[in-house]
Amino acid sequence: MLRLRRLSLAGLSLVTAAAGLAVLPAAAEAAPAGQRAAAASAPALAAAAPDIDVTRVQAHLTELNAIAGRNGGNRRSTGQGYRDSVAYVKGKLQAAGYTVTEQPCTSGCTSGAGPNLIAEWPQGDASKVYMFGSHLDSVSAGPGINDNGSGSATLLEVALKLAETRPAMAARVRFGWWTDEEQGLNGSDFYVRSLTSAQRSAIKAYYNFDMVASPNGGYFINHITSTAAAPMKAYWDSLNLQPEENTEGAGRSDDYSFENYGIPTSGYAMGASARKTSAQAAKWGGTAGAAYDGCYHSACDTTGNINATGLNRSADGVAYTLWKQAVSDTTPANDFSVSASPATGSTDPGTSLTTTVSTATTSGSAQTVNLSASGAPSGVTVAFSPASVTSGASSTATISVGSSVAPGTYTLTITGTGTTTHTAQYTLTVKGAGGCTATQVISNGGFESGTSPWTGSTGAIGSFSGQSAHSGSRYAWLAGYGYAATDTLGQTVTVPSGCTKATLRYWLHIDTAESGTTAYDTFQVKVNGTAKQTYSNANAAAGYTERTLDLSQYLGQQITLSFTATEDSSLQTSFVVDDATLTTG
Repeated sequence: MLRLRRLSLAGLSLVTAAAGLAVLPAAAEAAPAGQRAAAASAPALAAAAPDIDVTRVQAHLTELNAIAGRNGGNRRSTGQGYRDSVAYVKGKLQAAGYTVTEQPCTSGCTSGAGPNLIAEWPQGDASKVYMFGSHLDSVSAGPGINDNGSGSATLLEVALKLAETRPAMAARVRFGWWTDEEQGLNGSDFYVRSLTSAQRSAIKAYYNFDMVASPNGGYFINHITSTAAAPMKAYWDSLNLQPEENTEGAGRSDDYSFENYGIPTSGYAMGASARKTSAQAAKWGGTAGAAYDGCYHSACDTTGNINATGLNRSADGVAYTLWKQAVSDTTPANDFSVSASPATGSTDPGTSLTTTVSTATTSGSAQTVNLSASGAPSGVTVAFSPASVTSGASSTATISVGSSVAPGTYTLTITGTGTTTHTAQYTLTVKGAGGCTATQVISNGGFESGTSPWTGSTGAIGSFSGQSAHSGSRYAWLAGYGYAATDTLGQTVTVPSGCTKATLRYWLHIDTAESGTTAYDTFQVKVNGTAKQTYSNANAAAGYTERTLDLSQYLGQQITLSFTATEDSSLQTSFVVDDATLTTG
């Protein structure tokens, strides 16, 4: 949350927009920091939306905390910690099927600030948008896990749950993770200023989440009596939380940017530096006279500063609000499904291949389904014969690959449109024409472009004091803690066919406080979870050593390649990886 700077607001009345933040539904007593919440008992409302697993939200917070730890202890908007946070969130969203955009803040932001991150679920009425946002940056003093990793991680997990369940959508849902909030709401202000009048009018409500897991928190809703706030309040009312207006947060977080343009707003918050009253403590539990968050804007705002009960209730309330506002509340009388078989195909440039697109009537009567395809790279076309079918029938999709299409793997989306819309995925692999075309398939193997598409312990990626890169400025520092721990980084790649050899190359530096030749701490290269190569503290040496691994047996296959470092209970061993490539030839 932004420090209070707009003192002139004290005498103003915000008539049309929602103020500040709101909080999660809670039981009669707030749980202490770190305590895992029991499931909320709101049976009448729970059926309207899925339960959000708070342990998954906490896993995102652990990653954000690790990212801060690897980048000077914070995720400020101008630092690498913020950019790594963007890369982490972006990678998760892209893998889930979102349309994701990094929006550079070209005016009004602090010099060097990273981008806003915008993600839209590509279903529903585009003229009716419900937007959910949180700031992703922290202050320089600490990692910002409650302020505002809590809001950012909550929105990420709700977004992933939407993609997982894929309900029929009545409206569009758009998520925003804002830069430079702590310096003056600058990222969100730039975003709203950049919209056209028509684009602003399409946003029916904006919901903001800033500090939704305060350890001595209260339960606050922005513009609690507004139409926008109604579903948020309904959910917390179902838990008998008796939420209050968020007066502390009014004008101090990113919802204010939307309010300035007349867009209805609301949101949850659990409080910052203001102190809990005795009446609030009697109602919600906690300590009267103490700050809602005693680690506000401090170095102690870590994963140990999280009220898991509040976090859980906030996440479930966000999901309920999203489902209530944007998900269709009726099952189409007539509905269908669509699938592609085979769902993958491999061919050379200048050739074509086919897949059968099947439809089925899942409820009501059969209907006409119009077929289309998207996501094809330049030079690839998809033709359907026939282009429309009656549900229950099938069509042949012919995928033609032009002679100049670059080798690689592409995901095509086949869409069936009737009374509603359904999609199926097809993975196209373009091989080298006439035999072998040398190809390098690892993305961001030098770790210079954030963390995507690496998954796992992405906080290990960066530029840190105590180690150096083989080339460039960034690398992956696995283990090196001096206590029992495991770090893993991986990505999924397709090893093209048509060649006779595939070789993994990477540069590895090992330094250790261990002595002797006993392997206490290990580094393994794994393919699909099976170890293919192992090094240990016994292999420590000055500088980097190039390592190679023959992966020719995986030609033409999709594999998950991972680096895993495991450390025992004492004496550190650091495994530093850089410049990884997987080349066919």
